[in-house]
Amino acid sequence: MAKNQLSYSEKLALRERVKELTCLYGIAQIAGRPGISLEEVLQGVVELLPSAWQYPEIASPRITLDGTVYQTAEFQETGQKQTADIVVGGQPRGSVEIVYTEQKPEIDEGPFLKEERNLIDEASRQIALIIERRQAEEDKLNLYAQLRHADRLATIGMLAAGVAHELNEPLANILGFAQLAKKCSEVPTRVANDIEKIEAASLQAREIIQKLLVFARQRPPKKARVNLNQVVQDGLYLLEARCAKEGIELGQVLCPNLPEITADGAQLSQVVVNLVVNALQVMCGAGRIMVRTRFCDHSVHLIVEDTGAGMSKEVIEKIFVPFFTTKDVGQGTGLGLPVVHGIVTAHDGSIEVESKVGSGTRFEVRLPIGEPEDTEEHT
Repeated sequence: MAKNQLSYSEKLALRERVKELTCLYGIAQIAGRPGISLEEVLQGVVELLPSAWQYPEIASPRITLDGTVYQTAEFQETGQKQTADIVVGGQPRGSVEIVYTEQKPEIDEGPFLKEERNLIDEASRQIALIIERRQAEEDKLNLYAQLRHADRLATIGMLAAGVAHELNEPLANILGFAQLAKKCSEVPTRVANDIEKIEAASLQAREIIQKLLVFARQRPPKKARVNLNQVVQDGLYLLEARCAKEGIELGQVLCPNLPEITADGAQLSQVVVNLVVNALQVMCGAGRIMVRTRFCDHSVHLIVEDTGAGMSKEVIEKIFVPFFTTKDVGQGTGLGLPVVHGIVTAHDGSIEVESKVGSGTRFEVRLPIGEPEDTEEHT
């Protein structure tokens, strides 16, 4: 019968194992609560950890993640501490610490048991797994949102192309008859002025239609070998006077020895001008617009940054939709950025936007270099 009894050390090991499993189960329960934020998970783990240590009444935990601290009210730095790193994707992101607020006798690892070393290491691994899962879920949601946005833009592009083609013919008739009427010498001056207004409005409408066709990729670019630095310099030359007049500093930092790309130079100039003009229109008084180029990953990058008012997440989601604008009536058609998106997409490139209200906006266009042989096909 004595053989079936556990020794004191075995009982202690069993008790510690039960505490360890109970703690890990509690962490899983906290992480599995629906709608709970990562911050709430970490604070919940902090509250749970003391019960798993040998002296729970004086155990005080702290979790540090990316510089943010989660701890109990009793936490204080002491000489008796146990620590485990939180490593996510091979990168250290923080740590889990347990301190005793009172001095305790030395055992296995200072005043801590070897089982408690196993527990704190496992707790840090579980926290890392929770963070990885949360990041994977966020990445999945972001990807889904990007796919929905791309699908929406494709649908709008098809509608825009259809509308543009339908309007082209009647608009051409209006413009043609207006120009014919202008040539008639018997037209009274007042009527002639009205005809000029009709002609001007028709030309403006035709320009809008052309922009819609660019957005919808109905007009293939005429590609050749182009130096993006030269395109930027030419485009900014046209805008320097306007920026100076409005008290806005326009700077440029161009990558030396930037390789040429296969692109439509006129359309890329439109991209540069549209991005800078868009920045100009949202600047409140004096500010700074910086245009940069760089070479990375077999692509050239065009970066346009401003110190303007910035945009909210909701606005960013809509800026490439035709006719969406936050500007006052008469200040813009809402086609500048959609045209940029259409041109970049037609060049097999991509465009990223970073912005925060009150902190300015950053556009980054990435364009593949392409091969010189491609130019014969498009010229």
